[in-house]
Amino acid sequence: MNLLVTIFRNIAFYLIFYSVAAVMVLGGGLGSVFHRQIARSAADTWSNWHRWCCRWLLGIKVVQEGGPVEGAALYAFKHESFFEAIDLPHIFDGPVPFAKEELYRIPGWGRIANAYGSVAVARDQGAVMLRRMITQAKGFAADGRPMIIFPEGTRTPHGSRPALQAGFAGLYKMIGVRVIPVAVNSGELYHRFWKRSGTITIRFGEIIEPGLPRAEAERLVHEAINALND
Repeated sequence: MNLLVTIFRNIAFYLIFYSVAAVMVLGGGLGSVFHRQIARSAADTWSNWHRWCCRWLLGIKVVQEGGPVEGAALYAFKHESFFEAIDLPHIFDGPVPFAKEELYRIPGWGRIANAYGSVAVARDQGAVMLRRMITQAKGFAADGRPMIIFPEGTRTPHGSRPALQAGFAGLYKMIGVRVIPVAVNSGELYHRFWKRSGTITIRFGEIIEPGLPRAEAERLVHEAINALND
């Protein structure tokens, strides 16, 4: 019976969430041509719609411990699934995600991401990419917007603790803003295909002030974002 319920929940989620999301992305992409605010409204609505579908179609509850701080900050997220990436506009006011450059090639999504405000990450460009990211990030920090990075680089299975990517240390040193690590345990429920009901916890860690030695900053972030892996 539990398996049948899970299958039914997933079918309902994929049909209902993605059919409506496609309309939102298309409308937001077209609307962003006329006004940037349309892109932001579309992304916010899309994220809220996703949270609603997770709760009422998949049976996933979300518990948030702590929350964003006022003003500019760099939030270092654990990345276990697409859940936390989609959920960002629901948690923050105007978040600026650092996203893989390949995502900008998705029809409609790239236009919305650029209009909304985001930083493209092209890992194969090395120092050139890092300088561009720092320049963009400083601009968003000056506007007081929260910036979101997944310092381990990509989605990782729940329980794994990969090392932080080298680019995190450069961003921490050069942008000069507070870093707030955020632990998420979404991987246990929000799998790439079959999703299960339960509770996802989003835990905001202690503020890490700018200016710490690289090794110390990386250690604090790595420990905090993996706090829910135990």
